[in-house]
Amino acid sequence: MTDVALVVGARAVTKRYGMGNAAVEALAAVDLDVADREWVAVMGPSGSGKSTLLNLIGGLDRPDSGSLVVGGRDLATATSEELALHRRETVGLVFQAFRLLAHLTALENVALPILLRGGSRVEAEDRATELLGRVGLAARVRHHPPELSAGEQQRVAIARALVNDPRVLLADEPTGNLDADSAAGVLDLLAELRRDRGLALVVATHDGQVAGHADRIVRLRAGKVASV
Repeated sequence: MTDVALVVGARAVTKRYGMGNAAVEALAAVDLDVADREWVAVMGPSGSGKSTLLNLIGGLDRPDSGSLVVGGRDLATATSEELALHRRETVGLVFQAFRLLAHLTALENVALPILLRGGSRVEAEDRATELLGRVGLAARVRHHPPELSAGEQQRVAIARALVNDPRVLLADEPTGNLDADSAAGVLDLLAELRRDRGLALVVATHDGQVAGHADRIVRLRAGKVASV
């Protein structure tokens, strides 16, 4: 990919888990480019390396070898402090299981990342209120996750992922726990957010209908890129 601004550039990225004969190569010399504002779907069966790739791009783990540049920072050589900054400023993470705190309201869940980076409560609540309105939950800000539908919980999770204004939104099976109508709503929301906020999206999925919304599909098999 040339003559475009890249927000993700992976070169020969390899990740292993375990030691010795028990070691498993989750990713094997993977190359991947993601352009600014591009939507890339990463497809493959369970165990193909989809989640591992997203975790590496998100700075939740490090490659064992290769180069992984996201937002201008090489995560393979970044310090722990730099990885924390990367997670806070460059990427937003959306998970299949939502990972909301049940004892906090929707507003408090979305505001939390701002408070954790030292922002004021007023700033955090104003930003969270804005984003919850943006994802269609203005009337649900004081509800706790157990009081929300699965689709509404995923919208809260997306708002939380956007609260620090990331350049890249990473979503791991974001519709996996949703019914068809809720899944369609989340996909429409992702498309709208990409258009309006200028995000790059990297979505891991096994669902061809989800992948059909992307600009490009990257297929993984046994930790290797099978097709692009």
